[in-house]
Amino acid sequence: MSGAQVVATGTVLGCYSASGPRDAGFVTAAVPALSLDRGGIAGDRHAGLTRAAGPREPWLRRGLELSNDRQLSVLSHEELAVVAGGLYLAGLAPELLGANLLLGGLPELSRLPAGAMLACGGQWGGKGRFDGTALLRVEAYNRPCRATGRQIAAAHGKPDLEFAFVRVAASLRGLVLSVAHPGIIAPGDAVVAIAPLRAP
Repeated sequence: MSGAQVVATGTVLGCYSASGPRDAGFVTAAVPALSLDRGGIAGDRHAGLTRAAGPREPWLRRGLELSNDRQLSVLSHEELAVVAGGLYLAGLAPELLGANLLLGGLPELSRLPAGAMLACGGQWGGKGRFDGTALLRVEAYNRPCRATGRQIAAAHGKPDLEFAFVRVAASLRGLVLSVAHPGIIAPGDAVVAIAPLRAP
């Protein structure tokens, strides 16, 4: 990790998980910490080394087995506040968006490209060698969808939020991640965003 190109630093503000079968929905609940293995969050609905192709891959047969590049969902506290304001809400619970991590201090989290890393825990701050607890790889931007909008609309008793959410959150929805190095993540942990390696 020596010589990593640090993009930004922040802090874990919240950890969340969703237990039960995959078809039970995606709303999460706050937990004291996340225990990560190679398949993601132990016991979480989205855990696993593989996942089935779905509506995000319309060119593939539904159910085709793929590597699980959607093990975790991460949101920026600052971006979430902008989305809430755009929906004329005083606040927006990260659980309604299926978040596993809520980070503070990363107001442009959604702009991190695929291949970037989030190094969690430790005191290194991006200098020297990583001494933290877990590494997460950015896989993709997590596009807003009507299913999330419906959850928000139902929770706030405002049906128009189903479509408004998709529009307002268009570039602020957060990221999906996979586990690059297993470990434990807890609120208060430092997070260092590291740029992906580029060809010279």
